Amino acid sequence: MSDSESDTNDQAGDIEHFTGPVENAWLLKIPEFKKADNPQGLAEESSFSCLFPKYREKYIKECWPLVEKALDGHHLKAELDLIQGNMTVKTTRSTWDPFIILKARDLIKLLSRSVPFEQAVKVLDDEISCDIIKIKNLVRNKAKFVKRRNRLIGPNGCTLKSLELLTNCYVLVQGATVSAIGPYKGLQCVRKVVEETMKNIHPIYNIKALMIKRELMKDDKLKEENWERFLPKFQAKNTTKRKKPKEQQQKKKKEYTPFPPPLLESKVDKELASGEYFLTEAQKKAKRTQERREKEQKNSNVQKQRRERDFVAPDEGKPAKKAAGDSNKVDVKALKSKIAKANKKAKMGK
Repeated sequence: MSDSESDTNDQAGDIEHFTGPVENAWLLKIPEFKKADNPQGLAEESSFSCLFPKYREKYIKECWPLVEKALDGHHLKAELDLIQGNMTVKTTRSTWDPFIILKARDLIKLLSRSVPFEQAVKVLDDEISCDIIKIKNLVRNKAKFVKRRNRLIGPNGCTLKSLELLTNCYVLVQGATVSAIGPYKGLQCVRKVVEETMKNIHPIYNIKALMIKRELMKDDKLKEENWERFLPKFQAKNTTKRKKPKEQQQKKKKEYTPFPPPLLESKVDKELASGEYFLTEAQKKAKRTQERREKEQKNSNVQKQRRERDFVAPDEGKPAKKAAGDSNKVDVKALKSKIAKANKKAKMGK
C-alpha cells in the first residue's frame, strides 16, 4: 500500500512511539515539542526577510497587527518596511522552539504570494505546512502555459475546489506559482497534480484516482492490499489535427546474390550504342535542333486541340428524336379495352 493510501488521522493515535525502523513512517506519532524540552532557549538570533509586490502593500499594512499578534504568541518579532517593501521575522531571547522561525518565514512568504492571512496563519501549526510550487519553468511556450494553468483552475474554479476537498489543503494559483497549505500528505498529492497538469496531463484523471482511494480507504479488508488494480489507467493520446502520412508499404526483401549489381551506363556508353559518338559537332547540333523542333510542333498541336475543343458542335441528339416519334404512336388495343369498360359501366348504371 502506498503512503498516500493510509489514513494517519485515524491510526496515529492508536500506535505507540517507535524507536527503531518502521515500514510506514506516516504511522509514527511525533511527540509534541514543549518549553521544558529547551529551557535554555536559543543561543543565537535567527532572522528571515521577504520582499512583497507593490499591489500587496495595502493588504499587508492592514493585517500586519494580526501578524504581530500571532507571532508574539510564539515569542517572535515581526518588522514591516513599507519603503523597501520588506517583511522580516526574528527570534527573541524568549523563543524556545527552534523550528518556529521557519514556520514564520513560510508565513511571510505566503502573504507575499497573495494568500489571505486567515489561511497563511495556519502554517504555524505543527501538523500543517506549505508548499510553493513554481510552474513558470515547466512550460516554455507562454500560450500553452496560460492554457494549462487555466485547466488547473477549471471553470469557475471547480477543479481547484475539488482538489482542495480531496487533499484537505488550501490551494491558490497566483501568477507563475501555486501556493498550497495543508497536511504533509495532502501537499504531496497537490504537487503531483500540479506538475502533471503542466506536463499536459488533465487534472481530472488524478482527481478521479483520489476519489477512488478515498472510497477504498473506508474498507478495512483492503487496507493491507495493493490498490493498483482498482485505479484507472489512462493512456496518452495524440489529439493533433494534422494529417498523418500514409503507411509506407513494406518493401520486399531481395534475394541475396554474391555478385555485385551491374554498373550503370555512362554518357559515353550511351552515345556509342546510338552511334552519336561518331558524329561531328555540326551533325550533333543539327540533330538537337531537329529534336527541339519536333517537340515544339508536338506541343503546339496539343495546344491547338485544346483551344478548338470549345468550338466543337454538340451532338444533335438523334436518340431523343426517336423517343419523341415513338411517343406519338397510339396503342389501339389498350384504347379499345378502355372504351369497352366505359360502355359496360354506363349500361350497368342505367
